[in-house]
Amino acid sequence: MSYALRTTLTQPFDAALAATREALAAQGFGVLTEIDLAATLHTKLGVDVAPQVILGACNPPSAYEALKAEESIAVLLPCNVVVRSVDAGTTIVEAIDPQTMHELTGNDAMKPVAERVGGMLRAALDSLAG
Repeated sequence: MSYALRTTLTQPFDAALAATREALAAQGFGVLTEIDLAATLHTKLGVDVAPQVILGACNPPSAYEALKAEESIAVLLPCNVVVRSVDAGTTIVEAIDPQTMHELTGNDAMKPVAERVGGMLRAALDSLAG
């Protein structure tokens, strides 16, 4: 099983990042955290990497259902969605596959939550691919 869902966009990074936020919102996700990984690594280590941002996406009803099924699931929340520049006109968007949460916990009560959230994340990525 792959741990990530992925799509490749023929869009520059900034446009893809904005479109990703919109696609997540359309599927009921809020962005709780945003980490500019390239800026952080440059500041902390003096290294340069391609522009990439980690969005901590959360669908509150699903997060609550997951917590009811598995109290420690919060260590795996929110769902990370990474927007990463490949070149001036190509951007990759990847999201954690929620099935990973089900597999890691071994808790069958997590399966329907993981399937629903996975479907929502897939729909967001598919909408980006146009």
